[in-house]
Amino acid sequence: MLTDSVPTTDQLPVVVIGAGPIGLTAAAHLVERGLEPLVLEAGPAAGAAVREWSHVRLFSTWSEVIDPAAEKLLAPTGWVGPDASTYPTGGDWAERYLQPLADVLGDKVRYGTAVTGVARAGRDRIVDAGRDEQPFTVHVQTTDGREERLTARAVIDASGTWTTPSPMGADGLPALGEKAAADRISYRVPDLNDPAVRARYAGKRTAVVGSGASAFTALALLADLAKEEDGTHAVWILRRGIGSNTYGGGEADQLPARGALGLRAKAAVDAGHASAVTGFRTQVVERDGDQLVLIAEGGRRLDPVDEVIVLTGFRPDLSFLSELRLGLDERLQAPTDLAPLIDPNVHSCGTVYPHGAGELSHPEQDVYLVGMKSYGRAPTFLAMTGYEQVRSITAAIAGDQEAAERVELTLPETGVCGGAGLFDELETAEQSGGGCCAAPTTLQIGIGTPASTSGGC
Repeated sequence: MLTDSVPTTDQLPVVVIGAGPIGLTAAAHLVERGLEPLVLEAGPAAGAAVREWSHVRLFSTWSEVIDPAAEKLLAPTGWVGPDASTYPTGGDWAERYLQPLADVLGDKVRYGTAVTGVARAGRDRIVDAGRDEQPFTVHVQTTDGREERLTARAVIDASGTWTTPSPMGADGLPALGEKAAADRISYRVPDLNDPAVRARYAGKRTAVVGSGASAFTALALLADLAKEEDGTHAVWILRRGIGSNTYGGGEADQLPARGALGLRAKAAVDAGHASAVTGFRTQVVERDGDQLVLIAEGGRRLDPVDEVIVLTGFRPDLSFLSELRLGLDERLQAPTDLAPLIDPNVHSCGTVYPHGAGELSHPEQDVYLVGMKSYGRAPTFLAMTGYEQVRSITAAIAGDQEAAERVELTLPETGVCGGAGLFDELETAEQSGGGCCAAPTTLQIGIGTPASTSGGC
């Protein structure tokens, strides 16, 4: 495949970037349609990004994170799916589903292979002549430093957004001093089962910046730690005020684990283990001895903290796609036709209309951004949505336009999306009093008086 002579385009593989849930599902659908996938994964194993949050529990059940085409591919191996009604952790998802799926695909998956560029063969983004007739060239670098050039009939970018978390600064840029304070700042939900991580936050005052499910998870975990380690306290930094939707859908959420997660974050604040600071838009991070001071617009300063956890979302890395003609929304960096459907100012994941090849197409034919990357900076993505995306896209690549345009997905409504739930056991509905499905065990965390908020907007 490493050659300057280009075979007939329809003899080339479809390159899939990323061996995560959506990338592997795309490969399964391609195989089902008799097309050849080549999955390129920068990490050493399937679901490399998912494994980095292996301690976190999804708020979707197994039934919602296993794709039918993938299950069909796995069946001849004797693979038995987990209990469909239970909630996997990231580690469960990777080990019990993603890795077996990658193993079935065999040499169709290449690990340790990072994509560094994608273009049309012999055409930079300026050249029009014969552009659509040319295959894609995909430049890669392996872990041992070797560079290769591959060719492809189509490219499905399922590389996600995990490697590019958004910074603390309210203007979308790192706050002044944020990079210099990197030793005290994390952009991940902490794994408090890890002794080193636990020691980092135990007995400490930690600022949690963000308002989504990942921030909820961090708040609840730190509140649980506060019950065991004196002096542990979370300071929840919100750019807006606290309103009726701050904690998500609660008991009305059709994803019960997601709704209960918001309730746990609320309990952390109400119990006094987390204090909420509202209307705070960070501009500067200053050192104060071994601690950090966050400073907002207008010079408003917070009391010093020992650590900061920034959970303000993610953004797509578009650098290696710079020679392709992409049609992206100027705000969300999502495909132009998809952006109005996923605008977080309007939609939760349940109100996003299921979509496929039509909404995900670009001026550059046969290139697609899928999964979290297709949502750009919107935080409302669900795995089920990604599975529907690649089902439609692979149909379009195979020339089955009717299947590409067909909708085969119904999503749960209400609440907020993006992020995941807590690593703990789940009660029965009767124990939780939370409706028809399970909810996390501890809904009230610790003791104390309700924390007052500071400011507002």
